[in-house]
Amino acid sequence: MTLNELPEIKIVRHARAKCLRLRVQHNQIRLTVPVLCSKRKIQNFMDQAEQWLIQTWQKQQEKIVQIDKTLPNELQLFNLDHSVVITYQTQKQSFIFDDQNSQLSVSDRQPEQYLKAFVNEYAKQHLPLYLEEVSQESSLKFGKCAIRQPKTRWGSCTSKHDIMLNSGLVLFPKHVARYVCVHELAHTKHFNHSPHFWAEVHKHDANFQQHRKLLKTMPMPYWWHSS
Repeated sequence: MTLNELPEIKIVRHARAKCLRLRVQHNQIRLTVPVLCSKRKIQNFMDQAEQWLIQTWQKQQEKIVQIDKTLPNELQLFNLDHSVVITYQTQKQSFIFDDQNSQLSVSDRQPEQYLKAFVNEYAKQHLPLYLEEVSQESSLKFGKCAIRQPKTRWGSCTSKHDIMLNSGLVLFPKHVARYVCVHELAHTKHFNHSPHFWAEVHKHDANFQQHRKLLKTMPMPYWWHSS
Protein backbone atom coordinates (compact mmCIF):
# COMPACT_ATOMS: atom_id res chain seq x y z
CA MET A 1 0.00 0.00 0.00
CA THR A 2 1.17 3.54 -0.77
CA LEU A 3 -0.10 7.00 0.17
CA ASN A 4 -1.94 7.10 -3.17
CA GLU A 5 -3.98 4.05 -2.13
CA LEU A 6 -5.17 5.64 1.13
CA PRO A 7 -8.39 7.68 1.33
CA GLU A 8 -8.01 11.29 0.22
CA ILE A 9 -6.33 13.20 3.05
CA LYS A 10 -8.41 16.18 4.16
CA ILE A 11 -6.14 19.18 4.83
CA VAL A 12 -7.53 21.70 7.31
CA ARG A 13 -5.78 25.05 7.81
CA HIS A 14 -6.35 26.26 11.36
CA ALA A 15 -5.49 29.68 12.76
CA ARG A 16 -4.46 28.24 16.15
CA ALA A 17 -2.39 25.39 14.75
CA LYS A 18 1.33 25.77 15.52
CA CYS A 19 2.46 22.48 13.96
CA LEU A 20 1.25 19.85 11.52
CA ARG A 21 -0.89 17.10 13.03
CA LEU A 22 -2.31 13.92 11.50
CA ARG A 23 -5.47 12.25 12.76
CA VAL A 24 -6.43 8.80 11.44
CA GLN A 25 -10.02 7.61 11.83
CA HIS A 26 -11.66 4.48 10.44
CA ASN A 27 -13.24 6.38 7.54
CA GLN A 28 -11.02 9.42 6.98
CA ILE A 29 -7.59 11.00 7.48
CA ARG A 30 -7.24 14.66 8.52
CA LEU A 31 -4.13 16.81 8.45
CA THR A 32 -4.33 20.02 10.45
CA VAL A 33 -1.77 22.65 9.43
CA PRO A 34 -0.98 26.30 10.28
CA VAL A 35 -2.64 28.83 8.00
CA LEU A 36 0.59 29.93 6.30
CA CYS A 37 2.14 26.47 5.97
CA SER A 38 3.67 25.94 2.51
CA LYS A 39 2.82 23.06 0.17
CA ARG A 40 6.45 21.94 0.24
CA LYS A 41 6.45 21.71 4.04
CA ILE A 42 3.21 19.71 3.93
CA GLN A 43 4.68 17.34 1.32
CA ASN A 44 7.89 16.83 3.33
CA PHE A 45 5.82 16.08 6.43
CA MET A 46 3.70 13.55 4.52
CA ASP A 47 6.80 11.86 3.09
CA GLN A 48 8.23 11.39 6.59
CA ALA A 49 4.92 10.17 8.01
CA GLU A 50 4.14 7.76 5.16
CA GLN A 51 5.05 4.47 6.87
CA TRP A 52 3.34 5.42 10.16
CA LEU A 53 0.25 6.56 8.27
CA ILE A 54 -0.08 3.34 6.28
CA GLN A 55 0.41 1.14 9.37
CA THR A 56 -2.06 3.17 11.45
CA TRP A 57 -4.71 3.08 8.71
CA GLN A 58 -4.24 -0.67 8.36
CA LYS A 59 -4.73 -1.19 12.09
CA GLN A 60 -7.93 0.87 12.01
CA GLN A 61 -9.31 -1.30 9.21
CA GLU A 62 -8.39 -4.51 11.05
CA LYS A 63 -10.36 -3.31 14.09
CA ILE A 64 -13.47 -2.98 11.94
CA VAL A 65 -13.32 -6.53 10.58
CA GLN A 66 -12.97 -8.02 14.07
CA ILE A 67 -16.62 -7.17 14.78
CA ASP A 68 -18.21 -10.15 13.01
CA LYS A 69 -16.56 -13.51 13.74
CA THR A 70 -19.17 -15.74 12.14
CA LEU A 71 -17.88 -18.25 9.63
CA PRO A 72 -19.61 -17.72 6.26
CA ASN A 73 -22.05 -20.22 4.76
CA GLU A 74 -21.22 -19.00 1.28
CA LEU A 75 -18.45 -17.20 -0.54
CA GLN A 76 -18.75 -14.86 -3.51
CA LEU A 77 -15.66 -15.11 -5.71
CA PHE A 78 -14.73 -12.46 -8.27
CA ASN A 79 -15.18 -14.58 -11.42
CA LEU A 80 -18.22 -16.70 -10.48
CA ASP A 81 -21.86 -15.80 -11.14
CA HIS A 82 -23.08 -17.89 -8.20
CA SER A 83 -21.87 -17.98 -4.62
CA VAL A 84 -19.91 -21.00 -3.43
CA VAL A 85 -21.88 -22.86 -0.74
CA ILE A 86 -19.70 -23.82 2.25
CA THR A 87 -20.10 -26.69 4.71
CA TYR A 88 -17.84 -27.40 7.68
CA GLN A 89 -17.29 -31.03 8.57
CA THR A 90 -14.83 -33.63 9.87
CA GLN A 91 -12.59 -34.68 6.99
CA LYS A 92 -8.94 -35.49 6.27
CA GLN A 93 -8.41 -32.84 3.60
CA SER A 94 -8.17 -29.18 4.59
CA PHE A 95 -10.79 -28.36 1.97
CA ILE A 96 -12.55 -30.02 -0.98
CA PHE A 97 -13.85 -27.81 -3.79
CA ASP A 98 -16.49 -29.04 -6.22
CA ASP A 99 -16.25 -26.32 -8.86
CA GLN A 100 -19.00 -27.78 -11.08
CA ASN A 101 -21.57 -27.50 -8.29
CA SER A 102 -19.96 -24.48 -6.56
CA GLN A 103 -19.67 -26.35 -3.26
CA LEU A 104 -16.82 -26.16 -0.78
CA SER A 105 -16.37 -28.44 2.23
CA VAL A 106 -13.90 -27.24 4.86
CA SER A 107 -12.35 -29.26 7.67
CA ASP A 108 -13.73 -28.20 11.06
CA ARG A 109 -10.29 -28.63 12.69
CA GLN A 110 -9.07 -25.13 11.78
CA PRO A 111 -11.83 -23.74 9.56
CA GLU A 112 -10.53 -20.14 9.42
CA GLN A 113 -7.07 -21.17 8.25
CA TYR A 114 -8.40 -23.74 5.77
CA LEU A 115 -10.90 -21.27 4.35
CA LYS A 116 -8.06 -18.81 3.76
CA ALA A 117 -5.95 -21.63 2.26
CA PHE A 118 -8.74 -22.32 -0.24
CA VAL A 119 -8.92 -18.65 -1.23
CA ASN A 120 -5.14 -18.53 -1.72
CA GLU A 121 -5.22 -21.67 -3.86
CA TYR A 122 -8.14 -20.37 -5.91
CA ALA A 123 -6.35 -17.06 -6.45
CA LYS A 124 -3.19 -18.78 -7.68
CA GLN A 125 -5.24 -20.62 -10.30
CA HIS A 126 -7.45 -17.78 -11.50
CA LEU A 127 -5.82 -14.36 -10.93
CA PRO A 128 -2.87 -14.89 -13.33
CA LEU A 129 -5.31 -15.95 -16.06
CA TYR A 130 -7.45 -12.88 -15.39
CA LEU A 131 -4.41 -10.58 -15.44
CA GLU A 132 -3.49 -12.03 -18.84
CA GLU A 133 -7.05 -11.35 -20.04
CA VAL A 134 -6.91 -7.71 -18.91
CA SER A 135 -3.42 -7.42 -20.39
CA GLN A 136 -4.71 -8.45 -23.81
CA GLU A 137 -7.71 -6.13 -23.57
CA SER A 138 -5.53 -3.14 -22.68
CA SER A 139 -2.50 -4.03 -24.84
CA LEU A 140 -0.32 -3.55 -21.76
CA LYS A 141 2.19 -6.38 -21.50
CA PHE A 142 3.72 -7.73 -18.30
CA GLY A 143 6.46 -10.22 -17.38
CA LYS A 144 5.66 -12.75 -14.69
CA CYS A 145 2.71 -12.86 -12.30
CA ALA A 146 3.06 -13.82 -8.64
CA ILE A 147 0.17 -14.31 -6.20
CA ARG A 148 0.95 -13.50 -2.56
CA GLN A 149 -0.73 -12.35 0.66
CA PRO A 150 0.94 -9.09 1.73
CA LYS A 151 -0.78 -7.19 4.53
CA THR A 152 -0.58 -3.69 3.07
CA ARG A 153 -0.59 -4.07 -0.73
CA TRP A 154 -3.16 -5.18 -3.27
CA GLY A 155 -0.57 -5.33 -6.03
CA SER A 156 2.83 -4.19 -7.22
CA CYS A 157 4.84 -3.94 -10.43
CA THR A 158 8.63 -4.16 -10.74
CA SER A 159 10.89 -2.35 -13.18
CA LYS A 160 11.02 -5.63 -15.15
CA HIS A 161 7.21 -5.47 -15.44
CA ASP A 162 6.67 -8.46 -13.15
CA ILE A 163 3.36 -8.07 -11.33
CA MET A 164 2.31 -9.26 -7.88
CA LEU A 165 -1.39 -9.54 -7.00
CA ASN A 166 -2.86 -10.06 -3.54
CA SER A 167 -4.84 -13.31 -3.38
CA GLY A 168 -7.55 -11.51 -1.38
CA LEU A 169 -8.67 -9.80 -4.58
CA VAL A 170 -10.78 -12.84 -5.45
CA LEU A 171 -13.09 -11.86 -2.57
CA PHE A 172 -13.93 -8.53 -4.23
CA PRO A 173 -16.34 -7.89 -7.14
CA LYS A 174 -14.77 -8.48 -10.53
CA HIS A 175 -14.61 -4.78 -11.47
CA VAL A 176 -12.54 -4.09 -8.35
CA ALA A 177 -10.10 -6.91 -9.13
CA ARG A 178 -9.92 -5.59 -12.69
CA TYR A 179 -9.03 -2.09 -11.43
CA VAL A 180 -6.02 -3.48 -9.53
CA CYS A 181 -4.92 -5.37 -12.66
CA VAL A 182 -5.25 -2.20 -14.74
CA HIS A 183 -3.43 -0.18 -12.06
CA GLU A 184 -0.43 -2.50 -12.05
CA LEU A 185 -0.40 -2.91 -15.84
CA ALA A 186 -0.39 0.89 -16.21
CA HIS A 187 2.85 0.89 -14.21
CA THR A 188 4.49 -0.95 -17.11
CA LYS A 189 4.19 2.35 -19.01
CA HIS A 190 4.49 4.85 -16.16
CA PHE A 191 6.53 3.72 -13.16
CA ASN A 192 5.01 6.39 -10.88
CA HIS A 193 1.66 7.92 -9.93
CA SER A 194 1.91 10.92 -12.25
CA PRO A 195 -1.05 12.45 -14.15
CA HIS A 196 0.08 10.40 -17.19
CA PHE A 197 -0.22 7.24 -15.10
CA TRP A 198 -3.75 8.02 -13.94
CA ALA A 199 -4.72 8.96 -17.51
CA GLU A 200 -3.56 5.50 -18.60
CA VAL A 201 -5.62 3.88 -15.81
CA HIS A 202 -8.67 5.93 -16.84
CA LYS A 203 -8.25 4.85 -20.47
CA HIS A 204 -8.84 1.23 -19.46
CA ASP A 205 -11.14 1.77 -16.46
CA ALA A 206 -13.34 4.86 -16.77
CA ASN A 207 -14.81 4.28 -13.29
CA PHE A 208 -11.48 3.56 -11.60
CA GLN A 209 -12.06 6.16 -8.84
CA GLN A 210 -15.24 4.39 -7.75
CA HIS A 211 -13.52 1.00 -7.89
CA ARG A 212 -10.53 2.37 -5.97
CA LYS A 213 -12.86 3.65 -3.25
CA LEU A 214 -14.55 0.23 -2.94
CA LEU A 215 -11.13 -1.37 -2.55
CA LYS A 216 -10.41 0.92 0.39
CA THR A 217 -13.78 0.77 2.11
CA MET A 218 -14.82 -2.90 1.79
CA PRO A 219 -13.49 -4.67 4.92
CA MET A 220 -11.91 -8.09 4.61
CA PRO A 221 -13.54 -10.89 6.67
CA TYR A 222 -11.99 -11.60 10.07
CA TRP A 223 -10.73 -15.07 9.07
CA TRP A 224 -8.58 -13.50 6.35
CA HIS A 225 -6.35 -12.11 9.11
CA SER A 226 -5.91 -15.49 10.80
CA SER A 227 -2.35 -16.86 10.72
